[in-house]
Formats: sequence, C-alpha cells, structure tokens
Amino acid sequence: MGRRQVHLAAHFPGVNNTTVWSDPASGSQTDFASFVHFARAAEAGLFDFLFLAEGLRLREHRGQIHDLDVVGRPDTFTVLNALASVTTHLGLGGTINTTFNEPYEVAKQFASLDLLSGGRAAWNLVTSSDAFTGENFRRGGFLRPDQRYERAAEILEVAKKCWDSWAEDAVAADRATGMFLREGALRRVDHDGDQFGVHGWFGTPRARQGYPVLLQSGDSDAGREFGAATADAIFSRHGSLESGQAFFQDLKGRMPRYGRHPDELKILPAATFVLGDTEADAEERAEHVRRQQVGPLTAIAFLEQVWGRDLSGCDPDGPLPDVDPDPDNVSITRGRVRHEKDPAALAAQWRELAESRSLSIRELIVETTSRQSFIGTPAQVAEQIDGYVQAGASDGFILVPHLTPGGLDEFVAKVVPELQDRGSYRTAYTGATLRDHLLHTHRNPGLLAG
Repeated sequence: MGRRQVHLAAHFPGVNNTTVWSDPASGSQTDFASFVHFARAAEAGLFDFLFLAEGLRLREHRGQIHDLDVVGRPDTFTVLNALASVTTHLGLGGTINTTFNEPYEVAKQFASLDLLSGGRAAWNLVTSSDAFTGENFRRGGFLRPDQRYERAAEILEVAKKCWDSWAEDAVAADRATGMFLREGALRRVDHDGDQFGVHGWFGTPRARQGYPVLLQSGDSDAGREFGAATADAIFSRHGSLESGQAFFQDLKGRMPRYGRHPDELKILPAATFVLGDTEADAEERAEHVRRQQVGPLTAIAFLEQVWGRDLSGCDPDGPLPDVDPDPDNVSITRGRVRHEKDPAALAAQWRELAESRSLSIRELIVETTSRQSFIGTPAQVAEQIDGYVQAGASDGFILVPHLTPGGLDEFVAKVVPELQDRGSYRTAYTGATLRDHLLHTHRNPGLLAG
C-alpha cells in the first residue's frame, strides 16, 4: 500500500487573529495585487485550493469595531472571479452564508465562477444564528439556532437542483440553424419546501466538474451529520494528533449511512507554521509571532469576551481578575466569537491553567488561542505534516500564514520539495478541475440523465 497523499490548501489571512498586520513584511489585505501574489504562490506550491472568509457584519467590541475588522474586505465573488483569470489550476473557494442568502442567487454565483474558471469553484458553507449579523438582512435574527442546518440543507438542495437542471452536453450546434439546446437537456427547477419556493429555468450551464466542491466547518453533532452527508472537504479545528484522529474516525464513520465512501471526504484542519534554519531558531521566531498576534490590548479583549465585563483596568502582564464572569452580558463583543458557550466553565479552566503554570493574562491568551502550528526546519515541518496524514489524523491541512501576501512563499520554496521527496505530495497537477485533484476522481456529480 502506497503512502497517503498530503493535501494542502490556503486561507487568505485577511480578517482573523492570525494576521500580523503590524509586521514590516506585511502588505495590504485588500489590494488585488495581494490576492494575486497569494494565489500564485499557492498554485506554484500545487495546493488544491485557496479560500476566502466572509464577514456579513463588522464585529464590535465594547461599541467599537473589533480588531482587524477595521480593514474591511472586498466581495468574495468579485475577488475569486478575478483570480480565475490569473491562475490555471488552483481551486477558488468562497465562504458564503446559508442563513442570509437565497439559493437561486448563490447557485448562479457559484455556477458562474465554476464555469468561468474551468471547474475550480468551491463553496464553504457556513451557518449563522446570530441576530447581530441578521440586522443587516430582511431575515433579521429570528431564525432559531436549531434551524440553521435545516435551512442550510434546503439551500444546498435547491442549488443542486439548479446545477443539475443542465445536462453536460445541453448546448448543441447546427451549422444550418445555429446553436440550440438539445431536446430534453434542460429541465425546470421546481421546489416547494419549508424555507424556499423556487420555480423556473436556471440560466447558467454546468461546468466541467458538475458543480462546485463543497466545504463545511460545523463541529456540532448536527454539523458533523451535515458534513458527512454533503461535504467534499471539512475545515476542521481539531489540530492535535489525538483529537484529529478521533474527529477523522467519527466523521468518516458517519458517511456509510449516507451511501458515501470515506475517501469521498477530505478532512483538513487549519494550521499555522513557522520555519527556521534550526529548530531553536524556529521556536524563537514562533514566540515572536505569537506575541505580535496577541498584544496587550488584544489579550484584554479576548479575556473580556469570556468574562463579559470591562477589564480595561487589568494589567495584561498581571494575573487573571478576581471577579467572576458575567454570563448574561452578551454586549461586550458582538459578532462571531470563537469561545465556548459556557463562560463560567471556560473561565474556571483558564484559572486552573493560569495558576498551575503561573501565567499572566497575555501569556494565557497566547496559550489558549493558538491554532495547531508546525514549527521547525523545513524538513521537520514536512515530517510533522506527513506524520499527521499517515497516522490518520487528517488528509492534509489548510494553512493560515500570519503575513499578507507573502506568507506562503517560504513554505512553497522549502517545505513542498521536502514533502515531494518523501513521496507524499504531488509533483504536478494531473486533473483539470478542483474535484479532480482534491478527490482524485473525474466523476461529475449529479449529471442530468439523457
């Protein structure tokens, strides 16, 4: 049996707490040139895809715009369609919300990207029950959390009906009469469901990969079921070896009841990396990066998100506050927050960790908010990544570099050749579409018969 192959993807580090915008090597997070540089580096490294995050409302912290959200971001589809013109093989993924969008419009936007890119589109499906975000939309915040995946499943069902309404060879040519639609090659979209009623003809022909690759990141039981039933790849937060193996086995173990083989789904945790000439050099660089990512104000802001209190009077380099969290105060940070739902339990865990290791507030936040990170020489990082894949903890990783736009450059130049030398990574793209090189299949899903 040959070695399991490593899959790599990249998250453009626009608005997240990994980005170090203050570093002298950091460039723009909104100029198109930054997106081009990043995409071309990922393609030079033979990555499966890049994807963009999406924010439907700027986060607020104590009434002010939160952290990196002050940068803003361009529209996802605008950027990805533009990147299709400067890349040839790289997959192009967009994070598009299923709670506040309509299925026909989303289906058309992804079908257009897939068609114009030659079959390289990917949809990262996310849900939101956030009333704060919902204030930007007619739907508002009335959708209950337990309805999120019901709506997500139906919006995907309608989108697939749209994509499947065109046969692969729907358009035929006749020299005498001109172009025409082959008889029976296009059918109406008719859907009546709990969330949507869609009736009519879908206007965009299907792309060569059938329809976009589907990415998903939910970790609740409902989210795992949704991913096992529908996703081509999972953007996982389980980065350690043990938790990665448990998640890998659980998710892929759910797939047979949906008639799916485990190989039809790739599990790709997010990860950062820091390279050095020696292991000690890399460790020193990693410590410097983490302290850039979690400055004094950021440390206090993260603590306030859990405590639900104004802690601006606390010393970031001092101990945790004596006061208990206020679980009813949800107005400190509005928008997506990455912490657990039980602030009292999380605060107790943090107190225990801080006391056992004598950590200051800032040291605690550095410790508890870091992603899975690969640190070492290029050879060591390649060995670590390969080890996770061979051990069945993941199918690869989605890299989140801390610099824009050149954060992938050193990895591509130094780590990718090491992975190739180990026989665990491709030396060339061998397929035409994203589905080809992500899933090693030329199968077009859901093709319209006849």
